[in-house]
Amino acid sequence: MEQNRKIVMGIGNTLNLDEGLGVHALELLEKHLNGRAPDVEFIDGGALGLNLLPWVEEASHLLVLDAINSRFSLPGQIMELEKDAIPLYRDIKMSDHQITFQEVLGLAKFRDYFPEHLHMVGIHPVSIEIGMGMTPEVEALMPEVLERAERVLREWGLVEK
Repeated sequence: MEQNRKIVMGIGNTLNLDEGLGVHALELLEKHLNGRAPDVEFIDGGALGLNLLPWVEEASHLLVLDAINSRFSLPGQIMELEKDAIPLYRDIKMSDHQITFQEVLGLAKFRDYFPEHLHMVGIHPVSIEIGMGMTPEVEALMPEVLERAERVLREWGLVEK
């Protein structure tokens, strides 16, 4: 399998307020770049779980936009994690419906198809209650998320001026 795809993937459930920020950020980033990243694929990963594995395994460059809920962050805090700092497994799962994106990354690593370049940008959610859109606190931070995402793509040489 060739690992040569350059992917920005937005992850999250848009029916749970800030949980959907990755999907919202993906759409905003694609509009913001306005064709200046012609080799990059923008993929809405939604809440597809294990179905995201083929994209992860085929990526040489993978930028993930997602809600990042960490015990080391506070609600409304922007977070960035690079390749080896991303935890690959979380807790014990009782069914396939509970597979997290971290576990998809772990499986790709186990199968030896881990993206050479991997970076996550996101925000610790303020609320993941049922609802459309994002909380005002998270919405206000979206320009910085886009700025950071574009910086990563520039560092990888994937954004034209």
